[in-house]
Amino acid sequence: MIDRSVEHSSFTIERSFKATPVEVFRAFSEPAAKERWFVNVEAGAQITHDFRVGGRESGRFSVDDGTTYYDDTVYLDIVENRRIIFAYTMTQNGRRISASVATVDIQPAGTGTRLVFTEQVAFLDGLDKLEYRRGGWEELMGALAKELGEAVAA
Repeated sequence: MIDRSVEHSSFTIERSFKATPVEVFRAFSEPAAKERWFVNVEAGAQITHDFRVGGRESGRFSVDDGTTYYDDTVYLDIVENRRIIFAYTMTQNGRRISASVATVDIQPAGTGTRLVFTEQVAFLDGLDKLEYRRGGWEELMGALAKELGEAVAA
């Protein structure tokens, strides 16, 4: 029998970039740029793009030979070069593991950008954990930094 439960949590990741808010926004909004840092399409990951309010995006990827993840995203609010809010669900090997609302707050900071990523998440049936999700987004922020041509902290 499957244990049916929900655990609510949230986390925030803040990063400063030398890149401008326009460049940071472009990394999220342009399909080719997002494919370079968000998923590894060269390793077989798949992603669809529809970056607009109400648009849907989906992705399928594996972290090992036996585990496949699928995300289904809908964009709730987009303010060019300033803010992106989206809701998404994650499925692992066909079982839904979470539902989230995430905000990408892109703030001008001198000649660069301060990015504040906040996610509010409902972890379902004990199949995912805060440290896994936060760790995944920490890795993605490192990949975003590389996409923007910036050094990544070791």
